[in-house]
Amino acid sequence: MSQTLPSWNLQGLLRHPAKDFKRLTKDLESRVSAVEAKRPKLTPGMPADGFKAIWDQYETITELMTTLRAFAFLWFSENTKNQEARAFDTQVRNQLTDFSNRLVFLDLWWQSVDPANAARLSSKAERYRYHLDTLTRLKPHTLTESEERILSIKNTTGRQAIETLYGVTTNSFTFQLKLKGRTTRLTREQLMGYVRHPLASVRQGAYRALFKVYGEQRDVLGEMYKSLVQDWGNEGLTLRHYSSPIAVRNITNDVPEQAVDALLTTCRKHAGIFQHYFQLKGRLLKIKKFQRYDLYAPYAGKKAKYSFSRAKSLVLEAYQAFSPQLAQLAKQVLDEGHLDAAVRPGKMGGAFCYSVLPTHTPYVLVNYTGESRDVSTLAHELGHAVHGMMAAKHSVLTFHSALPLAETASIFGEHLLADSLLQQEKNPKIKAGLLLNQLDDAYATILRQAYFVQFEKQAHQMVQQGATIDELAHTYLTLLREQFGRHLHVEDEFKWEWLAIPHIFASPFYCYAYSFGNLLVLSLFQRYQSEGPSFVPHYLQLLAGGGSASPQDLLAPLKVDINSMAFWQAGFKRIHTLVNELEQSMP
Repeated sequence: MSQTLPSWNLQGLLRHPAKDFKRLTKDLESRVSAVEAKRPKLTPGMPADGFKAIWDQYETITELMTTLRAFAFLWFSENTKNQEARAFDTQVRNQLTDFSNRLVFLDLWWQSVDPANAARLSSKAERYRYHLDTLTRLKPHTLTESEERILSIKNTTGRQAIETLYGVTTNSFTFQLKLKGRTTRLTREQLMGYVRHPLASVRQGAYRALFKVYGEQRDVLGEMYKSLVQDWGNEGLTLRHYSSPIAVRNITNDVPEQAVDALLTTCRKHAGIFQHYFQLKGRLLKIKKFQRYDLYAPYAGKKAKYSFSRAKSLVLEAYQAFSPQLAQLAKQVLDEGHLDAAVRPGKMGGAFCYSVLPTHTPYVLVNYTGESRDVSTLAHELGHAVHGMMAAKHSVLTFHSALPLAETASIFGEHLLADSLLQQEKNPKIKAGLLLNQLDDAYATILRQAYFVQFEKQAHQMVQQGATIDELAHTYLTLLREQFGRHLHVEDEFKWEWLAIPHIFASPFYCYAYSFGNLLVLSLFQRYQSEGPSFVPHYLQLLAGGGSASPQDLLAPLKVDINSMAFWQAGFKRIHTLVNELEQSMP
């Protein structure tokens, strides 16, 4: 499949990195100094108009800093081996840390204002209300100004540096896979395409190639992980007095601990439905001994390949059928050259969407190889993009949704695509394959992610108690075997899989957002199917809320109770329905 894949154009952010860095930092210096000069006027009884003016200036500063940070990250992600990009990224981080530190006083002052005056002042700054509410919510975990500055400076050469080192190290890995008697050297993105190969020996070889490299690097990567976990605990528990490592994420997400416990407990309780599904899949594919290697084995002998042009059309058509407005926004990302799809050495693995500013079209990175999974990934990342664009009326401080809702539009986009393909397909065998794809994705984005978090909950405690890398690996393997039950064999080498999960390194406990988002979307999608077009405006309203309120408040108009196990169990009803449909269609 020969095709030219799009690369993005970052000139909408910066045209000349060195010159623009100098220009923007000079502008930022002036603006930060102007806010610092207002410090003596910050009193609880100050005029509300003056208070708003300060936050207006802070918003502009944030926009400039965000632009610099976005360009530095996106340039680095194009090629993590590019030394110039890496040096620029470090330069930007250091400079922005200095500016951020000089403005810490503003957040700390706001946290000291009494409730009556806080209500008076914020009433004139409604644009920033939820941001201000968040600062108030974080007050019990905020340190003194000098302590906050020290932590911020430390992180640039501490946590952030280790995260960067993990990315640089793992993105430089290559893997050797034997195909038709010849050994081929592959990037991780290329290698993972083979875990869906029709031949069991190739699937097994792909996983073994992956874990051979990560297993050989376990000492380096494991020590990186332990250092990051220690840092998370030292800052979050010892200094900021959060009640537990996961509480740091929950409070930042503005999600009650009860809701997260209900979500994770429900996922663990329903592991059996996926275990049953994999037994059915093994029978359907005539695999006598279904193993973890076979998890993503394809139904058809020949894997479907999609040109990028075809993938783009499929995704936009699915969005169009649901909402022409969302389709137009997704198309805007493509038309403006904000998508990088090519696979190349050194490019950051996986996929992401970077929504920079409310007024700026987001940037999307994918590694497109033509697999059916890549089409779904495109639908997913464009969902992130349209979510940010729908929230364009909000401030840069409040347009990003909290993590638990951040996956809503992306996963909904995947479901739109899957539903569209099912409706168009007439061939029963291909339909069965599409059904298998949906259930594979449901496993990967619900149960798999929930068990990552179960591992993290144990691992963070173990590291604080001096656990070894091998002990962490044993814990991961034990949970993995619980997840799959006694009917699906998991080889010992899967104990190194956790070393290959970037989220648990860079964003501890992030992964429950995927389980949250998927089960939420399963419920919402069922409502769409039953209510039809009348559901669409309510869904668009949810997206338009961005991060301007808590997840609970944004979901309230849709009558969603995230604290209830019954709500999360309702999401599994759809999965049960799909599994039953598959079982009934089997010969």
